[in-house]
Amino acid sequence: MNAATQLDCAWDATTFEQKLREQGRAYHIYHPFNVMLNTGTASREQIQGWVANRFYYQIAIPRKDAAILANCPDREVRRKWVERILDHDGHGDDAGGIEAWLRLAEAVGLERDQVTGLNRLIPGVRFAVDAYVNFARQAPWQEAVCSSLTELFAPDIHRQRLASWPEHYPWIDQLGLQYFRSRMSLAQRDVNHGLAVTLDYFRTREQQQRALEVLKFKLDVLWAMNDAMAQHYGVQP
Repeated sequence: MNAATQLDCAWDATTFEQKLREQGRAYHIYHPFNVMLNTGTASREQIQGWVANRFYYQIAIPRKDAAILANCPDREVRRKWVERILDHDGHGDDAGGIEAWLRLAEAVGLERDQVTGLNRLIPGVRFAVDAYVNFARQAPWQEAVCSSLTELFAPDIHRQRLASWPEHYPWIDQLGLQYFRSRMSLAQRDVNHGLAVTLDYFRTREQQQRALEVLKFKLDVLWAMNDAMAQHYGVQP
């Protein structure tokens, strides 16, 4: 088989999924700023700065998902995808992920108004998050779905925080860590759906390569957010 034929040959679903999962090597779990947070060397200011800046990402998630819904003509996909908005904005007796993040902010010593007012938002974080929301608005909805697959790697980062933060930062009220606990199961549900859509849509090798590019873009967004925070708050050795 010559090189051109190999390039035209699509990966089977198992191989394609493995290629997607391999992108986890660039996940921000490995960023020095995140490593610092999870190994117990971060200062109170650095933790508060991370929580305050990540809030902008949290409130952008429902807007990103609403953009996907607006572009998606598939009713069955919409019926499942809308759950993501409800998870973050809340519904019924469930206050939602944004409220859980605000409780985390209070647990690390921040006032709600400081966080919701975006007083500590770093320009680089704003730029990266806005780029992600704009991508979801403008890209084909299947690509926007694919970009969400950074959730493939999210359970590990939540697991790290739940295991290390109570030990390293006893001054943080553990009730404030509920956001991470809740995302352990919700992220897996979301992964199952997003992965199914991606494997079904990206069928040719060209499309599959594009899917890897899209996932890399989202990984770069998360990495850039950490770059901005590391530059602003520093990284402890």
